[in-house]
Amino acid sequence: MSATTTLAPPARIGKAAVGALGLLAVATGALESVVTPTLPLLQRDLGMSPAEGALLSIVLLVTGALVTPVAGRFGDRHGGKRVLIRLMAVVSTGGLVSSLAPNLPVLLLGQVLQGAMVGALPLSFILVREHLPAGASKVAIGVVSGLFVAGGMAGTLSAGPVAEGLSRHWMFALPTIAVAVATVLVNTLMPEDAPRRPDGSRVDWPGLILLSGTLVTLMLVLVLAPDAGAQPLALGALVLVLAGLGTAWVRVERHAASPMVDPRMLARPAVWKSCVLTFVICAGTSVPVYLLPQLFAVSADEYGFGASATEIGLYLLPGAVAASLAGPISGMGARRHGSRAVATLGIALMVAALAGLAAVHGEIWHLVLGKVLVAFANGLCVTAMVTRTATSVDREETGIATSLVLVTRVLGFAVGVQVSGAILTAGTPAGADDPAESAFVVGFVLAAVVTALSLLVTRTLTKGVEE
Repeated sequence: MSATTTLAPPARIGKAAVGALGLLAVATGALESVVTPTLPLLQRDLGMSPAEGALLSIVLLVTGALVTPVAGRFGDRHGGKRVLIRLMAVVSTGGLVSSLAPNLPVLLLGQVLQGAMVGALPLSFILVREHLPAGASKVAIGVVSGLFVAGGMAGTLSAGPVAEGLSRHWMFALPTIAVAVATVLVNTLMPEDAPRRPDGSRVDWPGLILLSGTLVTLMLVLVLAPDAGAQPLALGALVLVLAGLGTAWVRVERHAASPMVDPRMLARPAVWKSCVLTFVICAGTSVPVYLLPQLFAVSADEYGFGASATEIGLYLLPGAVAASLAGPISGMGARRHGSRAVATLGIALMVAALAGLAAVHGEIWHLVLGKVLVAFANGLCVTAMVTRTATSVDREETGIATSLVLVTRVLGFAVGVQVSGAILTAGTPAGADDPAESAFVVGFVLAAVVTALSLLVTRTLTKGVEE
């Protein structure tokens, strides 16, 4: 009698379980996005200065960038469902704190806790890949990614009316309730997944601390970069600190027995190419995401349209629909034609849309169409890169590999927004309220050129459907 034992295959999941993950993606996306459109309201209500408002707008982003790779690693090590449920408990607590916050310090605490939500996506990918066949998992990853984007836009559109019609407290409370309900459904419908790494393996605390310091410093550099002329010494010191922390992190992780994020994974072509493409594409996408609302709001007496916040939200709605559709379409396209074909199509479409916005932007429908094309193209590309990465590494590395791609997505977006803000600042004449029209043109052209350069990377990707 053989002493060898075999593990039972993982239980397959149905549409209800994938739907629960999708609902969770919608709820977390909505909760993530409520601050940005209501920042002026929060500043008035809580008596915040512009500097404090800037801090509030980035703290969730910073926390998310820190939590994402950690969540992916723990999900690979201890099981995706177990970590996801605990992470959502932290997020729900953060949403409750934010909804009850009487002042800025308490609201900042709530946002720090809410930032853990960004780790939900790689954990969802672990569960999908564990419980679905390879082809179906690509489609499911696309669906979950698309619904997260749709949830973000839903939060952007609804936050203002909810805050003005009810109160700022309810704009945090409603999506938090949705997160809690979705978490209960995931816990009920999703079967347990077996840990891929031994529970007794040690946590790489030095690597985690250095990675946290590196990402926080990078975000601070991006925040200060547009005002480099006013604070050159502070920016220079932060750049030196960033270089030191990054170098120390690489050295520590290369010698760690069980690194939190193995730098050697970034040396794999499937991973680093996906990260580079995701960074460039998201940097290009963030330019119209930032510039178009500004262009809508420019006075109609000049070259803009004088749109209100509610009107801007309605103009951006078609882009939200396009972004939510792009995820599942990208997953199906990657399954049939390969990620390279999907990414190439998305990049070409985005370059054409950005060039079109630079050349023609005199009517509202020009901007609405441009936003639809950019949002759809971004959804195609990012989902293709996440899918390619998730299906090109070992199963026990799915979480950390996709986390790296999602972190570069956040960083690409942050870089693009900061560059766009700097362009508009430089293009605003002295004493004027609005930037010159040429500043918008420069931003769109620069984004188109940078995005087009990413085609040099796509040419090196694997051609076939099987990556």
